[in-house]
Amino acid sequence: MQDEFYIKRCIELAEKAVGKTYPNPLVGSVIVHNDKIIGEGYHHKAGENHAEINAINSVKDKSLISESTIYVSLEPCAHYGKTPPCALKIKELGFRKVVIGAMDSHDKVNGKGKKIIQDAGIEVVSGVLEKECLNLNKRFFTYHEKKRPYIILKWAESGDGFLDKDFKPFSISNSLVNQFVHQLRADEHAILIGTQTALNDNPSLTVRNIEGTNPVRILIDFDLKVPRDFNIYNNEAKTIVINSIKEEIQDHIHFIKIDKDNFLEKLMNVLYKEQIQSVIIEGGRFTLQQFIDEELWDEAIVIKNENLKLENGTKAPLIPSHNKPIRSEKFRDNIIEFYKIRTITV
Repeated sequence: MQDEFYIKRCIELAEKAVGKTYPNPLVGSVIVHNDKIIGEGYHHKAGENHAEINAINSVKDKSLISESTIYVSLEPCAHYGKTPPCALKIKELGFRKVVIGAMDSHDKVNGKGKKIIQDAGIEVVSGVLEKECLNLNKRFFTYHEKKRPYIILKWAESGDGFLDKDFKPFSISNSLVNQFVHQLRADEHAILIGTQTALNDNPSLTVRNIEGTNPVRILIDFDLKVPRDFNIYNNEAKTIVINSIKEEIQDHIHFIKIDKDNFLEKLMNVLYKEQIQSVIIEGGRFTLQQFIDEELWDEAIVIKNENLKLENGTKAPLIPSHNKPIRSEKFRDNIIEFYKIRTITV
């Protein structure tokens, strides 16, 4: 139980950097001496110190380290990247014990960090709150194991199931939900829309209502119909334009050419190569339904304004009935339903 308590604290620390560590995972670390936390830290940003180093650096009396336990939400790294391996630092300082939340399935680590520490004669315990630690890095693990980003579908619909009124943009969600949406954008790596959504709504797809980093914008525009003076092309964020005409990099805009055959599979390959670890699909019905029909999604966030009746317009996408909401939250007169994909195997 004590180990779980400290790993839980590691998770809390790691979550402070959601959306800021790409392409690295979220990691938190705590150092405990005689049941007292004497150091803690988390990974803030790629290229900067890892969680374990930040925790070590925060310890005032370094002489206590050899009698202490270091807790870390993810297996310490074993390779030289922009920083030296944390596993070697733990070995060098001679911690009494190491407790790991989840093992790192990334090829460069994958048990190597744990082995370095064990071979140094240090006791290692792993798999503490493993499920929670894996969920913390659902984006990182999906990217490395499935070779694609973690996919979140998102849309807002009226009480009678429409995305717009008479096929024209209509504000469905309230200001509180809009704040939630901007936080979601800040937390995820990228956001994707199709041609029609860009033409209809002229969105910026940036973070405005809260503090945070703008996501990478991905526009599916095969025939390059969206005018260059539209908001999605402004210089507020990197923009990837998936099209069938040209392959070109112009400052922050990357045109990537793919053909329409097996489109979603090719799109996933492109996003993997671009190192996109998570993406919010905010397109219209056609784009969203493609992902649903192919069972190519991990989470869905559906905003419902039950009291709003639009009577006519674009029908909202349909999630298969075997996928029930895992939870719902009330935001004044709006309800947000959260789904996780559940596939039926025949």
